[in-house]
Amino acid sequence: MEVLEKVDVIDRLANFRYATKKFDSTKKLTEEQLNNLLEALNLSASSYGLQPYKFIVVENQQIREKLKEAAYGQTQVTDASHLIVFAHKTSVDHSFIEAYIDNIASTRNVSRGALEGFEGIMKGTATNLTEDAAAYWNARQTYIALGNLLTYCAVEGIDACPMEGFNAAAFDEILGLKEKGLHAIVIAPIGFRSEEDAMQFAKKVRRPLSEIVERI
Repeated sequence: MEVLEKVDVIDRLANFRYATKKFDSTKKLTEEQLNNLLEALNLSASSYGLQPYKFIVVENQQIREKLKEAAYGQTQVTDASHLIVFAHKTSVDHSFIEAYIDNIASTRNVSRGALEGFEGIMKGTATNLTEDAAAYWNARQTYIALGNLLTYCAVEGIDACPMEGFNAAAFDEILGLKEKGLHAIVIAPIGFRSEEDAMQFAKKVRRPLSEIVERI
């Protein structure tokens, strides 16, 4: 397996990756590129490994036109190769946890009884969270996946633009998320930059490490 040198990864993150403002609508990810990206997303870290979220890949242009209106007319929503909507579960109930435990037992070929302690801890946590606290916790897990997406895209030479500037309630309605117990929290158009996007040439502005990192 090809392993990128540290300098290559830093170069990708520092010099290649930026929040793409204008996509080339004629350039599309291949099915293989998209599937590999989704596999990487599925491998993202989450607390307990519960994955309390869903990634909605929107390809339908008619739907994306509606979403564009709900995103205040931002063209990335319709011009990018694909639009990924990150939606978190509004709550985690016992049945969701039980299905996860079943999956662990099957995948790792262990008895379900051996997982009772772990199951109890998760159920205790879920039971003690208020609705708002559960939604907040699930949203934080979702942002971990977004970070994974941005890094993967940079390494693979795919452009992306994380966006919070949209009407989440409208997205929920257009995509029918509320009835599925989901809420849109952040979106990421992915694809390939337009040559006309001047932001790709702008130098990154970051605070010095001495202000960001504290070593004790």
